[in-house]
Amino acid sequence: MVTITRRTFVSGTVGAAALATAGCRGSQAPGVEIRTGSLTSRHWAGRDITWRIARPSAGDPALRPIVIVLHGKGGNSSHAFRMLNLQDHVASTRLTVASVDGGDYYWHARRAGVDTGAMVLEDFLPLVQRETGYAGKIAFLGWSMGGYGSLLLASQLGPRRVAAVVAESAALWTTPGLSAPGAFDDAQDFEAHDVFAPRRTMVLRQLPVRLDCGRSDPFASADQALAKALPTATFTLDHGAHTADYWKSHGAVQLQWLRQQFDRH
Repeated sequence: MVTITRRTFVSGTVGAAALATAGCRGSQAPGVEIRTGSLTSRHWAGRDITWRIARPSAGDPALRPIVIVLHGKGGNSSHAFRMLNLQDHVASTRLTVASVDGGDYYWHARRAGVDTGAMVLEDFLPLVQRETGYAGKIAFLGWSMGGYGSLLLASQLGPRRVAAVVAESAALWTTPGLSAPGAFDDAQDFEAHDVFAPRRTMVLRQLPVRLDCGRSDPFASADQALAKALPTATFTLDHGAHTADYWKSHGAVQLQWLRQQFDRH
């Protein structure tokens, strides 16, 4: 059972103080409705999990495709709006952007009994679909830990349910020994959730995948290795590092690219 609380704010009709109360302090974009609330999940027991949804306030919401946004380590659901300002591109792309708290669990099942990946697929995604009335294919977009998570969850759902995936500065490692402390429980956990595994790259090759990474990013070499494993992927290695400025500067073009992928379906 998922328990939901919800507050609704329409950009341009409420003040900044109200948005701050909701935990969403990014710029208010004209023509965008922002909702925030919380849910509970058996996959993250004892936690009120905050979520946020930004969608065009005009037109049929059921025709506005959903982009599930996964934050990086140390982030939360507000970062898609407060840090990356993705809401600024919602009206122009006619996309619904939805984000949710994921802690630092790297969006997969952990020994601690938490599985934020399952929470996204089994609890949050159905919630967003109920909120919006949209029932078609979805997309994923994430940065750092969330870039890895976006690739992982897209490989689980596959092309029947996923239209495209964007992974920005994805936190990737080619071997268990290179991974950061806390990203995986052990080598077996790494191997079970390795996006380089043939069974996962086989699925990802069937999807439009966009990989963006700065040349000064510590994950540049691993992201480039994944691009080689996915020869049909769109890969950009440009100026920048593992920073919020880099991620924010790419938000508009990434959502535009996702819009193009939806339009092809």
